[in-house]
Amino acid sequence: MADIDALVQEYLSLDQNPATNQEIKGLFEKKDFATLKALLTNRLEFGTAGLRAEMGSGYSRMNELTVIQATQGLYAHLHSTVPNLKDKGVVVGHDHRFNSDSFAKLTAAVFLSKDVKVYYLKGLVHTPLVPFTVTTTGAACGIMITASHNPKQDNGYKVYAANGCQIIAPTDKQVAQKILENLKPWTWDYDLVNTSKLVVEKTEEFKEKYFARLAEIRHFPTKSKNVKFLYTAMHGVGLEFAKKSFKAFNLPEFELCQEQVLPDPDFPTVKFPNPEEKGALDLAIKSADKVGAQIILANDPDADRLAIAEKVGDKWHVFTGNQIGVILASFILESFKEKGQTANLGVLTTTVSSHMLEELAKMNGMRFEETLTGFKWLGNKAIEMEKEGTKAIFAYEEAIGFMCYDIVKDKDGVSALGVFSEWANHLYGKGQTVYDHLQNLYQKYGYWVSQNSYFICHDKPTINKIFDKIRYAPNSTNLDYPNEIGGFKVVYVRDLTIGYDNLAPNNKPALPVSSSSQMVTFKLENDCLITLRTSGTEPKIKYYTEYKGRDAESGKTELAKIVQSMIDNLLEPQLNNLQ
Repeated sequence: MADIDALVQEYLSLDQNPATNQEIKGLFEKKDFATLKALLTNRLEFGTAGLRAEMGSGYSRMNELTVIQATQGLYAHLHSTVPNLKDKGVVVGHDHRFNSDSFAKLTAAVFLSKDVKVYYLKGLVHTPLVPFTVTTTGAACGIMITASHNPKQDNGYKVYAANGCQIIAPTDKQVAQKILENLKPWTWDYDLVNTSKLVVEKTEEFKEKYFARLAEIRHFPTKSKNVKFLYTAMHGVGLEFAKKSFKAFNLPEFELCQEQVLPDPDFPTVKFPNPEEKGALDLAIKSADKVGAQIILANDPDADRLAIAEKVGDKWHVFTGNQIGVILASFILESFKEKGQTANLGVLTTTVSSHMLEELAKMNGMRFEETLTGFKWLGNKAIEMEKEGTKAIFAYEEAIGFMCYDIVKDKDGVSALGVFSEWANHLYGKGQTVYDHLQNLYQKYGYWVSQNSYFICHDKPTINKIFDKIRYAPNSTNLDYPNEIGGFKVVYVRDLTIGYDNLAPNNKPALPVSSSSQMVTFKLENDCLITLRTSGTEPKIKYYTEYKGRDAESGKTELAKIVQSMIDNLLEPQLNNLQ
């Protein structure tokens, strides 16, 4: 009890919400120490993507209690902000990870216990089906239980607003406050989804509508097999949806990486179930060579991302997210051109993705926008553009996330898979590879090369020390950013952690500022761009760099020198014990 008393006094000494303070005092007086401890020690962050954490017992882990608490807070927020919540209902779906099924049932039960209709997507679904169902039904929100491409011990709770986009500030903070105000479980019922009359179970109908929309964006009417594809689901839920995507685009069936196409929450053949990670595609490459496939298509476990590799000569080229993004943009733009629909089109990407897309947009008379990292920003910006009269036909982020046409305002690895494969099949029919097409794009829009990676750091004070050294003079709070990197003068600085932009009016950046994460961008006199940022879900310091070279090889060589200088002088991995 003494430690609880100490926690109470510490908590009350902070500048907290008075209503919450009264709740703490009341719980203490009632000796309800279980709820009190939950309130005082809950460290499970509810951010703009919802929850994502390692599963296990305790208030800082993903478990049944924290899922119930998160859902109660979400319900309380919706109840106070959404008219006709009970009639609008909510959408709940889940993937195949450990506990996803039970987490989804408990999530639904919280809403059902408050007489709210629930569109419950039974069985395993890919993440994009949730926002699609939200906008199709007019639901108040959607919840997807998934940890996407995180390690097997993780799970997550992703929240979509009524517009089909992931929630953004200030909604996340409002929900987080409501969670703290509603910690004591209202219900703990796994079976309510099977017995309540408020459950709407039309999963197959929503799938049919989703794939009907994919069929509408099909560009080539005839069925031909010009290239052999091989598919891997990375032990996730994607196989069913990838097959139906190929059918919607009138493409012949693909070959399978047999060891990875069925759902398995243990992810036995990969260290991390992320097709971006080095070595993640090794097994698929081995399988493709065995069956003679020329292109590998890989979804991440919840199938909202897409990775691609192509056999070029006797080697495999794994396309970067930036390369896939520009390739897809060129395909989609061409489809609009061939239909004579070129007015008021727009594309968008994030601040850490390639500006080759901006060059493509500029040369083709399209509007270009950039946002902060994450589709929660891209999706909402796309809606904003459309309200202003611009049709957002494509968006992407370099972490292999792509929004093609207007199927969903979020990344979707299944629609992207269909769009890419249809055009790749078309290119092969003309005797051209996708890699050939990429080289043509480089010749037209410039040789944009990038070098992106990360260091692992589990110690937050060390991370803060690194970034403080980058932005401040020694033993001071006076700004003192680097004057040069790699021998080139720094001509532009944007710091979205403290809200500084040296070229903006009053040095105030146009993009949102967040002191809870680190993000600094430098532009050098040779137009090289460098962004350093921390990950929102992993203990990583990420760096993103880009340079437009005279040609691909010289560009890579020059960029590599700059990147090494940045690592040695700004991140100092040996001094800071970065992995």
